[in-house]
Amino acid sequence: MEHFAGIDVSLKESSVCIVDGTGKVVRGVKLASEPEYLVQYFGELNLSIERIGLEAGPLSQ
Repeated sequence: MEHFAGIDVSLKESSVCIVDGTGKVVRGVKLASEPEYLVQYFGELNLSIERIGLEAGPLSQ
């Protein structure tokens, strides 16, 4: 089954939400807003992520 992720970035924490192909939330987590934590989380995720959406804002660069 396909899964999709959304990331909401803030100064200290980023919220990650994973949904399945029907839009049902299957996972949600808050991580420190550091690239290595996000890379580690997605690398250890045992789900196939089709797309990742990133909140457009001044901190999402």
